[in-house]
Amino acid sequence: MKILIINPNTTSSMTKKIGVAARAVARPDTEIVATNSQSGPASIQGFLDVATCVPGLLEEIARHPDVDAIVIACFDDTGLDAVRTQVSVPVLGIGEAAYHAASMIANKFSVITTLSRSVPGLENNLMKYGLAQKCARVRATDIPVLKLEEGDPATLYKIRSEIRVAIEQDGAEAIVLGCAGMADLMSDLSAEFGLPVIDGVAAGITFVEALVNNGLSTSKIGAYASM
Repeated sequence: MKILIINPNTTSSMTKKIGVAARAVARPDTEIVATNSQSGPASIQGFLDVATCVPGLLEEIARHPDVDAIVIACFDDTGLDAVRTQVSVPVLGIGEAAYHAASMIANKFSVITTLSRSVPGLENNLMKYGLAQKCARVRATDIPVLKLEEGDPATLYKIRSEIRVAIEQDGAEAIVLGCAGMADLMSDLSAEFGLPVIDGVAAGITFVEALVNNGLSTSKIGAYASM
């Protein structure tokens, strides 16, 4: 099968990281096409960025009509409903995938994300997906998204510190990494803290493979009916 994983921002270094994480978990017979929008914001940090990146996202998806499934690699699940209306193949957001994965393996989880202004959008999505009661808290590190691309030890320290507080204060039994730019941290953090640390890129790829294997596609009756 052929899966398109799309970064809705225009930062190619993040897209490369996303592609590596996706290929690490994909089945041997799955082809991963990692791309990013050609227009729009360099990072997505709050409601305005979410809105302004959607046109570029839809344009880029239209350039790849031959894929079997799509994963939107922005933790806000940017443009998810619009893309499901645009295409008939299965479409998942990495936030949606990570939340559902966490809900299946832990009684409650906490989310570690970037800026504080991103928190309300993530909380809204948790309510939309019916998983707000499973989430102990969405925690902001106040690390700008593009800072994750620098590999700064101080950035990792902030993420680790917030995970520690989530375990001690929230009673979190699993941690969801709330940004695609954190995709390369999952394995090391899981080993360090001794609990599941979930990356939405990995969860999104494996879940969408399962949908394709089961012959499932996006319903075109009702909300996602084609225009």
